[in-house]
Amino acid sequence: MRYAIIDIETTGNKATLGKITEIAIYVHDGKEIVDEFVSLVNPEQYIPPFITQLTGITNDMVKDAPKFYEIARRVVEVTEDCIFVAHNSSFDYGFIQAEFEALGFQYERETLCTVKLSRKLIPGHKSYSLGKICDYYGIGINGRHRAAGDAMATVSLFEILLSKNSGIIIPADNGYVSLADLHPNLDINKVKELPHSTGVYYFYNESDELIYIGKSTDIRKRVFNHIGNVKTQKAIKMKSQISRVEYAITGSELVALLKESAEIKKNKLVYNKAQRRNKVFYGIFSFKDRKGYIRFNIAKNDGRLTPLISFDSQKAAKEYMMNYAEEFNLCQKLSGLSDSVSACFQYQIKLCKGACVGEEASSEYNLRAEAFIKRISFGNSSMIIKDIGRTTEESSFVLIEKGKYLGYGFVASDTSVTDTNYLIDQLVYQEDNYDAKIIIKRQLSENENLEVIKL
Repeated sequence: MRYAIIDIETTGNKATLGKITEIAIYVHDGKEIVDEFVSLVNPEQYIPPFITQLTGITNDMVKDAPKFYEIARRVVEVTEDCIFVAHNSSFDYGFIQAEFEALGFQYERETLCTVKLSRKLIPGHKSYSLGKICDYYGIGINGRHRAAGDAMATVSLFEILLSKNSGIIIPADNGYVSLADLHPNLDINKVKELPHSTGVYYFYNESDELIYIGKSTDIRKRVFNHIGNVKTQKAIKMKSQISRVEYAITGSELVALLKESAEIKKNKLVYNKAQRRNKVFYGIFSFKDRKGYIRFNIAKNDGRLTPLISFDSQKAAKEYMMNYAEEFNLCQKLSGLSDSVSACFQYQIKLCKGACVGEEASSEYNLRAEAFIKRISFGNSSMIIKDIGRTTEESSFVLIEKGKYLGYGFVASDTSVTDTNYLIDQLVYQEDNYDAKIIIKRQLSENENLEVIKL
């Protein structure tokens, strides 16, 4: 975890009106400062006397200083992959964002405010101003109201806050991830070493029993969410039992989802649902009506029929169907999007060819409906789905044979995917089941980076 600890001086208090006159950035890796950038900045506007009196920065001092656009690239580079930390971070972050916005660039970083963190981690102080809190902890400020002096003081304060939270602070929606009340056997240093990678992670209790399996595109961040500011009784109970964390990198989100689903079924863990099916409540189903038209309907998944594709909500399913109905020029009534007893609304405004009232032949209409089905399902097809691997030199693959999911594997990225015999040798065979097919179909429809090779 890297933190960019920042302080700025400005010509005023409002980012919409004022400009930056000085900036200091110290990059901290949780143990020490590893990079820094300090510079005066020509604000291209007058510095009022009361600001000069406060900061000591005069108009003469900044007239030959670089303008913000001249240091913007360095600011981006030095804060890349860092959490933006400042004392009253909304002020500093707001000004820096405004400077970049004026250049037509969107600057975004996760933020941490040492004022808010101090109130949480070192409560009981009457004032949390930088001067007062530094006085209390004996932190000297070499140049008050100058960017470098205030930023270095914030570094010292932040190191105290780090020590109060097991040496790491991670942003969360409500401030930061609290590492209180962890199991005494959990080695937080090993948790810190977890990768920012896609894969599957495993929680074990003090008896070395597996209690939970999860998947994430950022294993480290997700695990810290589990052991952070949990609120539900179930999450609190699980957090207190986590004694060890293991993981398996997959690189591919598709493989991670398939691996997670299969291992949850195999282990039937107390903190996992044995089936993930009830996470996809609604599906799009197809059938042929008495007049020979292919129709679609959106309904709840009950396991009796396999949908073409599934969704977390009815709303998501409808939005998906609406988009594809427009792309394939499908009748809204026949697509399950209109409950009209006669013609659909699209027909009335001449956007539907009239399948809903029998004006368009079923044979002609069904060609488009079948093309839609082909787009979102693999039916009885045989295919290889290729994705990124665990390293840049590797690819992952999922093998489908005549509509049956066989499993996944990893090969060198330059391997010919048409060599199915070699792929089968590398295959981790898996059970073909409803949930695996749902996962694959959803990823095929949502993940544009997947490469599909028909066999």
